[in-house]
Amino acid sequence: MLRRWCMVLALAALTAGTALTATSASAAPSGGYFSPGGLAHLVSSSAAHTRGLSFEAESTNWSGYAGTTGRYTSVSASWTQPAGTCSSGDQYAAFWVGLDGYSSSTVEQTGSEVDCVGRTAEYYAWYEMYPGPSENYSNTVRAGDHFTATVTYLSGEKFSLYIADTTQGWSHTTDATLGQTPSLSSAEVIVEAPCCTNSGGILPLTDFGTMSFSGSTANGSAIGNAGGLTEIIMIDNSGRDKDTISALSGGEAFSATWLRSN
Repeated sequence: MLRRWCMVLALAALTAGTALTATSASAAPSGGYFSPGGLAHLVSSSAAHTRGLSFEAESTNWSGYAGTTGRYTSVSASWTQPAGTCSSGDQYAAFWVGLDGYSSSTVEQTGSEVDCVGRTAEYYAWYEMYPGPSENYSNTVRAGDHFTATVTYLSGEKFSLYIADTTQGWSHTTDATLGQTPSLSSAEVIVEAPCCTNSGGILPLTDFGTMSFSGSTANGSAIGNAGGLTEIIMIDNSGRDKDTISALSGGEAFSATWLRSN
C-alpha cells in the first residue's frame, strides 16, 4: 500500500482579508512525500454574506466546509469513494472529517484516499493525530465504496476516530491520544490535495471527477449550523480553483468536482 506523508506546520489564526504563509516540515521520508492528512495551508480568509456563510477562505490543499468559531467536540460525514482517473504521473486526493487544523497546531482526522501511481489508482483508508504520523488501515478499499466517519473528543487529550466501509463490511474505532492539549477550535469535512514535495509544494490533485458528502455534522447538528461556517476553496499557485464546491443542501450535503491537478 502506497504511503504518502503530509505535515504542514501551524498557521496563525486568520484575520479577515489577510494573506497567510505556512512553513512545511522538513523531515521527509524516503521518496520525499508526507501523509494524506495535515493542517490547512490557508492563503486568505474574508467575511462572506452569501449562501448563509460566515466566511470564505482560500487554501492550497483543502476544499469543503468547516465550523471555525466556537468549541467543537465531534464531526461526522458520509461519502462514496470516487474513482481516480489516472493518465500519467503521480497524483493524490484525500476525503476526510476532522477536528482542529484550520487555525491550530493539532488536527485529529480520518478518511479515505485515491492516489495515482502512473496509470494505476490505489485506494486506502487512514487516520491521523497530527503532529503524529498518518496510519493506514490494511482493509480493502475500492472505488464506489460507501464510507461513514466520525471524530469525537473524549476527554483530556483523548479522541475516538471511527471509520466504516459499509460496502466492504469493515469498520475501525481507534481511540488515540494526541499528546498535547487540543484546541477543539474547528470541525471540517474536506477534500485534500496532500502535501508536500521536498521543496514544500502541494502534490498534484487526483482527478476524482465529482464526489459528494452527506450527513455532514458538527457537534451533532448539521454543519450548516456551525459557528463561523466557512467555505474553503482550493486554489493553485496562480489563484485558479482546483475543484468546485457546491452550496450546502439541507445544511449537511455538498459535492466537489475536480477541475485541475495543479
